[in-house]
Amino acid sequence: MIPKPMIVVPGSIPNMMRSFAKSFVSSLTFQSTKFCFFALMISIPHKTKQFLVLLVKLLIVGGAFYFIYSQLANNDKLDWHQFITIFNKNKSITGVGFILLLSILNRYFEILKWKNLASYIRPISTLESTKQVLAALTAGVFTPNGVGEYAGKALYFDKSDTKQVIFLNLICNGIQMVLTVIFGFFGLFYFNYKFQVLPTQTVLFILLGFISLVVVLFSIKKITLKGYSIEKLVAKINAIPEGIHRRNIFLGCCRYFVFSHQYYFLFLGFDVDLPYLTLMAAVTSVYFLASSLPSFQFLEFAVKGSVALYFFGVLGVNEWIIIFVSTLMWFLNVVIPVILGSFYVLNFKTKIPSDSIT
Repeated sequence: MIPKPMIVVPGSIPNMMRSFAKSFVSSLTFQSTKFCFFALMISIPHKTKQFLVLLVKLLIVGGAFYFIYSQLANNDKLDWHQFITIFNKNKSITGVGFILLLSILNRYFEILKWKNLASYIRPISTLESTKQVLAALTAGVFTPNGVGEYAGKALYFDKSDTKQVIFLNLICNGIQMVLTVIFGFFGLFYFNYKFQVLPTQTVLFILLGFISLVVVLFSIKKITLKGYSIEKLVAKINAIPEGIHRRNIFLGCCRYFVFSHQYYFLFLGFDVDLPYLTLMAAVTSVYFLASSLPSFQFLEFAVKGSVALYFFGVLGVNEWIIIFVSTLMWFLNVVIPVILGSFYVLNFKTKIPSDSIT
């Protein structure tokens, strides 16, 4: 009898909350950093300011392209010969167009989410939201957990709105995390029911741990840490109009549906013939466990790929197909938007008071 493969399950809920807390604290820390940056910009000559801004733009764009190139060029697990063989066998203009359409929809729903949330500060157009989302993605591509994304969006608003922008971006990303956890729980339980990859005790421990964590958090909601508490956080969330929350949840669900099914259809394109529920359970489980691990966005495909190797390996999918699908998801949903966002980063103009020009 062949022994079952063992899996070391990350501390999903603790790591998820730790990642959430780190992003929140880092976002708050950015406020003082941004203030110091603008203070420095005001105290130096205009020509020097222009040079420094250009230098920062080039560093962001150059760094993003370097990391993208290094990940594609140095990945020896990408078997391009087999990829070309499968592509020539199944090539279809309609199929390729459909996969690209899903990538466009994925980012479009994110743009609509930010447009909806930003309206709490001031109304912005879809084009302006596109500019902010893509530029912020480029700025956050090589920062831990995309913290640079918070800074990228804040720079498009007045300094007085920095706290609100950071908080709204936290809401924007938070709803996606909540949906990933909810769908991931169901997917993981179904996958485990079918293949028994985890002992029943472990599954119950994860469920009870999550419930206990929620109970504990709400029981200590009045405890204040550095002026912040869960009670105040909930009050700030409730201050946002209900209509904005409803649209945010709806658009978040649409986005999750799009990118999870893009994963599914890519596997179909590589001749992976598995039942729909089984394959989708694996996809949702991968996103759930991978999203709970702190990482850099440019390493996202490596993190998701390593988790995917186990789950899809249990289903008998070839390793090179898993690596290629994970890489394609990363390329379509991170690399291409970063390339487009680089244009907005290079064309970004800082808001410098006219009386500071010397």
